[in-house]
Amino acid sequence: MQIRELIDTAQIPGGGELRLYRRGGDFIIAISGNELMNSRMTGSEEALAVMSCARLRNAERAHLLIGGYGMGFTLRAALAALGPEAKVTIAELVPEIIDWAQGPMAQLAAGCLNDPRVELLISDVAAVIAAGRGRYDAILLDVDNGPDGLVRAANDGIYSPAGLAAAKAALRPGGVLAIWSAAPDARFTRRLATAGYRVDEVPVRARTSGKGARHTIWFARAD
Repeated sequence: MQIRELIDTAQIPGGGELRLYRRGGDFIIAISGNELMNSRMTGSEEALAVMSCARLRNAERAHLLIGGYGMGFTLRAALAALGPEAKVTIAELVPEIIDWAQGPMAQLAAGCLNDPRVELLISDVAAVIAAGRGRYDAILLDVDNGPDGLVRAANDGIYSPAGLAAAKAALRPGGVLAIWSAAPDARFTRRLATAGYRVDEVPVRARTSGKGARHTIWFARAD
């Protein structure tokens, strides 16, 4: 049996601690004993980007905002799907996440943060959304376990009616708000509709093989 080795820890603004582990050739990010990310489970994070880009009117020149770098799966998939004139802004709250991407997980990151289309902001994505009126063609959120926050209580505000209204204001006409979740949430689906979005709720598998846990992505269009 392979031993899970603790590599580093990081404090989350507002409380809580992230832990980076290595087990064999795999990496794990956990909080309070709960596994948040595993480098073997890339399917739904990649689908968040690929399926969002497929819904864009012009992926060649689109501007995406991604909330939460994680292990970079969503960013790398977005860069592969977008054109050379596109732009991706990454908002990451915990600076150590980026240190890990450029340090122990550099091979996994595959240089995606150095892509000239990428702008990195060490910031709360809620603040970036609030400052970005009419700026983005798509906003991709994977900042917690989903609308039912696990990592940070303040994340709940992103998924609140006020947070959804702020996201709509930050989107260009016809823009897409895409939200990843570990599980479905019928109340949140209704909340999106009440906020004025046309909602497409899609189940996706955790693994690229089509196996593993079933996650949920909401694609909400702000028409």
